[in-house]
Amino acid sequence: MQAAIYERTGPAREVLAVVELPDPTPAAGEVRIRLVTSGVNPSDVKTRTGLRSAALPYPRIIPHSDGAGVIDAVGAGVPASRIGERVWTWNAAWGRAHGTAAGFVTLPSAQAVPLPSSISFAAGACLGIPALTAWFAVAMDGGVAGRDVLVTGGAGAVGHYAVQFAKAVGARVIATVSSPAKAALARAAGADTVINYREEDVVARVLAATDGRGVDRVIEVDLAANIAAAIGAVKPDGDIVPYGSGAWEIPVPFIGSVLKNIRYRFFIVYNLSPADRAAALCGLTRALEAGTLQHHLGPTFALRDIAAAHEAVEAGATGNVIVTLD
Repeated sequence: MQAAIYERTGPAREVLAVVELPDPTPAAGEVRIRLVTSGVNPSDVKTRTGLRSAALPYPRIIPHSDGAGVIDAVGAGVPASRIGERVWTWNAAWGRAHGTAAGFVTLPSAQAVPLPSSISFAAGACLGIPALTAWFAVAMDGGVAGRDVLVTGGAGAVGHYAVQFAKAVGARVIATVSSPAKAALARAAGADTVINYREEDVVARVLAATDGRGVDRVIEVDLAANIAAAIGAVKPDGDIVPYGSGAWEIPVPFIGSVLKNIRYRFFIVYNLSPADRAAALCGLTRALEAGTLQHHLGPTFALRDIAAAHEAVEAGATGNVIVTLD
């Protein structure tokens, strides 16, 4: 099979290569997926650049956790009836050397989730990190039904889904964006109020939209950049739920936080508990089967152009960046 690999961290064009590798064989409890698409996420880029650690956990890495394709072989203990099943993946490259930027991937059977026939393989490659992150940020701790929610980056890979999931349970959704084009995306996803944070005072607009109360929950794309606005926008006893940050270390304003009894609810989708993972998979599957989710697909690249795909993510491409493998 063809696969993209890197054996050291660094710039995409210096470390990524496409090579020929043997087709993998599924072990007991595993399935083999003939991949059609692979999703490129910011976490994939951060790992490849060495932002998390300059030392690689494995001598050779095939990147990307998200992907979609068709099961073509199963290991011992997995029903043969799974062969031919359309699936999407989660955590393919988390704690493993071999992700989805390849012709095949072998994974524990549970990490290959049925993909409804109405959902494209391109959309399937957006689910493992962006959609699951959004679903859990909305649904955790009792969810946001009937409440006010601020989604920062409402046109982003996670934010676009979060707007939809929050709206689907009856929340009033406020979204921040950085351009008129992104504002249109957020509105189409269901946002009730859209704020261009480059041109408007986010806190003032949020308070005006909520009659001065603030929102019950902030779903935050970049806590380092936005913590002051998040504190200003959230109501007393509200939640700030960050799933990303542009800096590892963040000074937290103590007085502003403690006087409002703010709850900071950190999580990373890779490390969900089994119960939370099961709930998220169930919730996302219901949404997919209902056929109501909009999938914001960004640029698409062939595997041979994987360096350009990584560079597109680094440049802030709008929509989920996809690599095709057929």
